[in-house]
Amino acid sequence: MSDPTPRPAAATAAVAGQEPAITAGVGSPFNSIPALDAALAAHGYIAGHALATALYLSWRLPKPLFLEGEAGVGKTAVARTLAALAGAPLIRLQCYEGLDISTAVYEWNYARQMMQIRLLEAGNQPATLDSANLFGPEFLIQRPLLAAVTYPGPGRPVLLIDELDRADEEFEAFLLELLADFQVTVPEVGTFQATQPPAVIITSNRTREIHDALRRRCVYHWIDYPSPDKELAVLATRLPHLPAALAARIVALVQELRRRDLYKLPGLAETLDWAAALLAIEQQTLTVDVVRDTLGVLLKHQEDIERVQADLVPLIQTAEVAARVL
Repeated sequence: MSDPTPRPAAATAAVAGQEPAITAGVGSPFNSIPALDAALAAHGYIAGHALATALYLSWRLPKPLFLEGEAGVGKTAVARTLAALAGAPLIRLQCYEGLDISTAVYEWNYARQMMQIRLLEAGNQPATLDSANLFGPEFLIQRPLLAAVTYPGPGRPVLLIDELDRADEEFEAFLLELLADFQVTVPEVGTFQATQPPAVIITSNRTREIHDALRRRCVYHWIDYPSPDKELAVLATRLPHLPAALAARIVALVQELRRRDLYKLPGLAETLDWAAALLAIEQQTLTVDVVRDTLGVLLKHQEDIERVQADLVPLIQTAEVAARVL
């Protein structure tokens, strides 16, 4: 893999005002919203027109795409699918409490700096031990944000800033410069400007509110729990060997669970996991015993499991009826 050496802003063109729209070549999935929606489906992601529109606008403007929704509804998968679709690297920053610049943007290669000091001392050049010889771009260790900005191509990388709501509020300030102008400033070196703006996707499970200053720089889209038809389509795409009758029962039961007063409702990811589990144990239908034994794949809190187990028979009967019209 080539070493993407950072370049200060003096060596690159600065952004003046609004970024120009990015054009798409002939045959590109980014030529139109229907083409992008179809391309996403061909790569196993059933987006729908609204999400495809948001992703299309984010790519073409270009602006970051800010995705909110409950856990497990497919937000992170958007970035993975986009990277596969564009033939671009996926650069992922997983957010957590206490995330700082040294983890997200850059840190100095202290071992290499110490080696440089020893070499200069051995060569009787102590006068050259200044910041220019110890704090140049070659001594930077790139973390996800800087790696995305300095990506040399070809094409645009996909930068996934995952679960931003888990990071401290102060970390959002670090993102403002990047999202406004696709640039990162290293005080000792200068400003690094992206020659091709990365396709940025930010996700949040909404455990806390994200500041308006960051939201204004993004195209926003809320990903809700899927409708029965969409969930069926996802199962057919991702698990083509799943019997249609079983898929309908799975979707009907999961949709019914989402109407219940549970601590954590099952997302699309849990539906896929449960369907795969039922395939693995070669089940063709949903019985009380099978559902009871596999609830731990679908629900992740003991209180929810106990509540559902106490009501399994009518739950399965309701799902059987609903499955007939799917």
